[in-house]
Amino acid sequence: MVTVRVAGESGLLLEVADAGAVAALYRRLLAERERGALGEVAEIVPAARTVLLDGVADPRAVAREVGSWTVTGAVVPDGPLVEVPTVYDGADLAEAAGYWGVSEAGAVELHSGIEYRVAFCGFLPGFGYLTGLPAHLHLPRRATPRAEVPTGSVAVAGPYTGVYPRSSPGGWQLLGRTELRLWDPAREPAALLVPGARVRFVPVPGGGVPCAGVR
Repeated sequence: MVTVRVAGESGLLLEVADAGAVAALYRRLLAERERGALGEVAEIVPAARTVLLDGVADPRAVAREVGSWTVTGAVVPDGPLVEVPTVYDGADLAEAAGYWGVSEAGAVELHSGIEYRVAFCGFLPGFGYLTGLPAHLHLPRRATPRAEVPTGSVAVAGPYTGVYPRSSPGGWQLLGRTELRLWDPAREPAALLVPGARVRFVPVPGGGVPCAGVR
């Protein structure tokens, strides 16, 4: 079920049960907009439990249409694949390995062996919240956040994996780092990791990280 709430004069906030339903709803909205079934909709922005529609030409009509939908979490990811070359030497790698009951090498194998999906973006420009981490690998946030997390840090918190696009405070567990440029205003789109994209972390040795492969 989709709960529809008015958000300003030309916006609608769509609420669903969970992240899987958000992914399914986001995909359907993109498809319906593409074929013109929603009229003019300027922005479709997914979040953890909601999708925001902004710049909606006819909010009442769209609210009636979307409010009748039944959305399930059964989604087959089909976005582009972004490979993230990663040096696994993060400050919290040993601690993460302890939580998971494996060696550091085993932690690298576990984390890099998953295909993730960008569920939504936020926190910083270019910061994607990546889902796909199994429940038994979820990690708690650090009890005391760091005042500065280095640019390119690959990190985990709760059910999400993320990559810090620039230096900032942060409380996620740091597993490694990449030299990829996650946010570039001169690029279209500016964010390398956009909602719907598939992501794989590729372990590489320290010192010299190759360019990303987007497929």
